[in-house]
Amino acid sequence: MRVGFLALSAGLILASLPTASDAQRADNDILPRSIALQQQGQTAQEAGDLNLAVDYYESALAADPRNRSAIIALAQVARVQGLPGKAIGLYREALVLEPNDIVALTGQGEALADKGALELAREKLSEAQRVCDKNCPQVAALEKTISSSASKRVVAAEALVPKPVVATVSSASQN
Repeated sequence: MRVGFLALSAGLILASLPTASDAQRADNDILPRSIALQQQGQTAQEAGDLNLAVDYYESALAADPRNRSAIIALAQVARVQGLPGKAIGLYREALVLEPNDIVALTGQGEALADKGALELAREKLSEAQRVCDKNCPQVAALEKTISSSASKRVVAAEALVPKPVVATVSSASQN
């Protein structure tokens, strides 16, 4: 009886061990289907069809959620569409996969500057400068975006005083 129990336990343990086909892929080993969908998205984006590009990029991510390039491409489309908040979140996802991705760091900084969060954008700039030792075009673009966003005039709600409306009473409404 004890031998049978040991054999059953050993069988369960062996059955639960992963096989060679279950082995995890390397982080940079993106599925070819995901890469092909991403390339179709890039073609659609270059043709100016942003909605189709988003569909392809999202399909690429459904095929392989670790496709950081597809996440960054989605974030770039979101910025072009005027959705900096969505872009910030997408860049954050890319940075979870690779914290030192210079394109994701500077892209998130530019999206933060677009949204008006200049202090956070400056933090991303310093991180990008730490990652990129030499003069990187992405860092220069982020510096330019921050300086142009800082020069934009922000108008407070209190500065906009509404003009008083003078109501006139007509003789027809008095009767």
